Amino acid sequence: MDESTHANEAGTSSSNATPEYNTNSVKKAKLQSTLAALLNDPVLADVPKKPSLSDVDTLINLELGSAMRITVLKMDGTSFDVAVMDSATVKDLKLAIKKKVNEVEESRMGHRHISWKHVWANFCLSHHTEKLLNDDSELQVYGLRNNSQVQFVPYVMARAFKKHSRRRKHRFFHGLNRKA
Repeated sequence: MDESTHANEAGTSSSNATPEYNTNSVKKAKLQSTLAALLNDPVLADVPKKPSLSDVDTLINLELGSAMRITVLKMDGTSFDVAVMDSATVKDLKLAIKKKVNEVEESRMGHRHISWKHVWANFCLSHHTEKLLNDDSELQVYGLRNNSQVQFVPYVMARAFKKHSRRRKHRFFHGLNRKA
């Protein structure tokens, strides 16, 4: 007999001792209950309900001082906090805001779709009256540090830059060529 057969025999004898624990559904249920108990702990209140590895990594870096917590002030006067790395860009901040808002909305009202394309087309983030318009620039360029505050402000594009897309132009001129 080879070593794998011995390992299987050893595993079989131990699995016979506790057969109810070794089923996948019981293991999953035990893991889920342990995770739920940990997430309900007040010390871990800032951990999302369904955390990803990057969420946990960012929160660990926040505790170590290499990430920052930013307060986002909504237009209705309410606010919430998001955590991003010190080297984060405006795009990273927008993604963190999107994730947090979707999580909060889902927990309150169930599944709900928010058109983020519409949100970012009509509103932008601002820090001390400076609009954060360049998605690729780092947050520190705008003076954002740990415990900084950003807010949503209406975003009005200058009329000179507001051009129709080719698709829209095509549809407009195509409609003129139709005969009644």
